[in-house]
Order: sequence, then structure tokens, then C-alpha cells
Amino acid sequence: MRHETRGFRIFRRTTLTLLTAFVCAPLFVMASTAVKPLNQVQGEFRWIPTEPTLAPFVDMWTTVPLARYFANSIVVAGLATVLSVAVAVLAAYAISRWRFRGREAFKVTILSTQMFPGILFLLPLFLLFVMVDRYTGLSLVGSRLGLIITYLTFSLPFSIWMLVGYFETIPRELDDAAKVDGVGPVRMLYSILLPAARPAVVAVSIFSFMVAWGEVLFASVLTTEQTRTVAVGLQAYASEANVYWNQVMAASLAVSAPIVIAFLVLQRHIASGMTAGAVK
Repeated sequence: MRHETRGFRIFRRTTLTLLTAFVCAPLFVMASTAVKPLNQVQGEFRWIPTEPTLAPFVDMWTTVPLARYFANSIVVAGLATVLSVAVAVLAAYAISRWRFRGREAFKVTILSTQMFPGILFLLPLFLLFVMVDRYTGLSLVGSRLGLIITYLTFSLPFSIWMLVGYFETIPRELDDAAKVDGVGPVRMLYSILLPAARPAVVAVSIFSFMVAWGEVLFASVLTTEQTRTVAVGLQAYASEANVYWNQVMAASLAVSAPIVIAFLVLQRHIASGMTAGAVK
């Protein structure tokens, strides 16, 4: 086994220390600002608050309707995640286990959609929603349903592509053994493949939830005051008269908490799910 030299060890530790400081410094400033009174935030910058207070964490719920924004985000992100995972599992199962005309072209098309920036789809999607409202009466602009459909277009291509790679690493001998026992395709998926693909399903779920939870561009155009999500609602702390920076930071910590907690709890599944399909 090759041992690292002393110079490389020093370089590695120095680099890791600098990267850690680069990541942690903004988080510390955010947390420090969240417990400062507003007059200290607007005054001379200090790393450590001289009069720490938890008032911003209380006031942030009344300055703007943050609870409503949270509820909208939970509904939109939760439903978008459930639908995205359900559709991706079925699509990946069909692609990985059956051979049909256009299979490879379909896989390439799915992956190629990730090459385009999301802003290219903003105007076409908006016009499409307007046309749907005009001809069917189904209001998608300004509704949660429209936002859920939008986020499905973001998360589905990557979710299908990753699940296909993971399903293809599962030995087909399991399928053959299940067929001998009289197991049908649907039962085979839910009883055999899904338990084996749990890490990939967890990784896809976290990815889909993060996409829906933190997206700003489409949420700012396709929502109203009643359907606004937290990612867009944070800008409401800035008014013409003042900017409540301490409450912005407190709300940002609260908004980030669900994603951070989910990642810490499920990081083992996420790591294995993201890498298993790449070793085939």
C-alpha cells in the first residue's frame, strides 16, 4: 500500500481546513445574525453578538405569513416528490427489464433534457398553462397544481436515469427465480426490486424534494400571494422602509432545517444510491 508523504499530508490538511472554513463561515454569519437585534445587524459588523436574542425567531412568523409559505412548500414539494418517485420507478422498471424499439433513444432523450437551463422552459410552460386554462378551465398559473407539474418536469428525467442504472445492477436471476414461483411483473417490482433498490429510491426522493423546496424562478412567476412557497417568500422581509436581516437569517435557518435533517438521517442511503448505478 502506498503511503502519503509528509508534504502531501500537510497540503491535504491545509486544503481541507480552508474548504471547511469557506463553507462554515457563511453559516456562522447566518446563525450569528439570526440572534442579533436589528440595530446591531444594521450597525458595525461583529462576528459575535453582544446582546443575543431569540426574538427574530419569534417575529419572523408575524412579519410575513411564513407559516402559509411553509405549508405551501410542504404540499408542493411533498406531492411532487411522491409523484416523481412513483413515475420514475415505473418508467425505470420498464426500461431496465424490457427491450423495445426506441429504448436507447428514449434513455438518451431523458438525459439530454438536463443539458438545457430551466429558464428556457419558463415562457413555453407559462403559455402552455394559459392555454390549458383557456380551453379546459383548469387554472394552473397561480396554483399549487401548476407548480407540482412544473417540478415534475425538473426531477423526472434525472430520477428515471438514475433508477434505470440502479435497476440494471440488480441480477436478473432474481427475476427468473420469481417467475418460477409464479410472481407477476407488478408483484416482482414491489416485492423484489424495490426493496433491493431502496438506497436509490431514497436518493431520488431527496433530490426531488430539494428541487421543489429550493426552486425560486418558476415559483416567483407561477404563484400568487396565497400559493407562494418559502423560497420566494423570504424576499417579503424586505420592504420599502426596511430590510429585516435578522429575521431573514432566522427564517433561512428554519427553511434549511428539513433538508439538512433529512440529509443527515439518510446520508448513507443517498451515498450508496448515487454511486451504485455508476459501477456497472
